[in-house]
Amino acid sequence: MGIAIGPQLSIASSIWTRQDKGSIVGRGFVRTFEQSISIAAPIEVVDRCIVSPDLMGQWLNPMLKCESVGDWSVEVGDRFRFKLRMPLLEPALECVVAERRVGLVVWDFAGFFTGSDRWECQPQSEGTLLLNQFSFEIPNPLVAAGFELGAAQLTQRDMRAQLRRLQAIAEELAMTRE
Repeated sequence: MGIAIGPQLSIASSIWTRQDKGSIVGRGFVRTFEQSISIAAPIEVVDRCIVSPDLMGQWLNPMLKCESVGDWSVEVGDRFRFKLRMPLLEPALECVVAERRVGLVVWDFAGFFTGSDRWECQPQSEGTLLLNQFSFEIPNPLVAAGFELGAAQLTQRDMRAQLRRLQAIAEELAMTRE
């Protein structure tokens, strides 16, 4: 069940699901946040915003830093490190590209929590619907409790802000292409 925020942003309520065997997430309960936004730009432009390091740096939360392990490439098997910039420590998630095609990238990650971050573009008559699904499990019960008490709502709010920043960048790029 989702809620609409304005004409272009919808947020699905968080979902607890049981993860299937074989996932890097393990066999515990998985938290999923899903959000989407309509973007007045073609899929190729939105895709470029998602995977280009310079463009990603413009929409990604400034407290996060994405570093390629090796040369920057976003193909299946490529590795990344997402660091959370915090005073005194910099926890990181080790990521690998699990799925990739134009309009789709899925990063699987492990670290202080495990899961996947899926970015999928769907065609619309006026551009692209961008879906972001962030599914994760926090294995440490103390970290999980802390996340629920403070970071869960902040994470969802940040996801909405990132989608709006990405939308603005993609729409500006699309207008300069015309």
